[in-house]
Amino acid sequence: MRALGLSGITRAKAIRTTIPRKDGIRAGDLLNRDFNAPCPDHTWVMDFTHVRSWAGWVYVAFILDVYSQRIVAWHAQTTRHTDLVMTPLRMALWERDRHGHRIGPHQLRAHSDAGSQYTSVAYTEKLALDPIAPSIGTVGDAYDNALMETINGLYKSECIRTTIFHDGPYKTIADVEYATAGWVDWYNNRRLHGSLGMNSPAEYEATYYAVLNRELQPV
Repeated sequence: MRALGLSGITRAKAIRTTIPRKDGIRAGDLLNRDFNAPCPDHTWVMDFTHVRSWAGWVYVAFILDVYSQRIVAWHAQTTRHTDLVMTPLRMALWERDRHGHRIGPHQLRAHSDAGSQYTSVAYTEKLALDPIAPSIGTVGDAYDNALMETINGLYKSECIRTTIFHDGPYKTIADVEYATAGWVDWYNNRRLHGSLGMNSPAEYEATYYAVLNRELQPV
């Protein structure tokens, strides 16, 4: 087929979302495929995926807390510029602070793939400023960020490819945002997870802090 200039048909258009930085400079992998955490805000994993709309591609980035599997923040935009990953990081830090769980220095590890957005100067400097320990998997190995790959798959199957959270086609980024907001709210507050003892991420976190507060009470 190659000699004849022919190629087989594919089921979907291939979109590259992980494009490594040209200089190859990036942080090491602190997780080594161990997606466990002793408490909330110990390890966050992050990635982005793409959604087809009538107006063009929409890219949606997520940040997930490893302990509770809660989606701490998400952001959608129509380009893969660095703001795609910077905005949800700022939102996640603000969200935790707003609920009384401010991220302390050197408390958090932020794990991602080796995409150029996550190895950019702006993103790297933001992590250093807070400070948050960067962790980056190897190029082209989905297993190094397997937990986020699972979340991306759930997002596509439970949200994008159904009419539960949006009735009709995705015409613009607004349609994608509307559906994503509904799915994230359901996922965090009502979806039961077998790995969390059939609790939702919000319930699992609430239980952790309830126990912690009791332990901190004077006897």
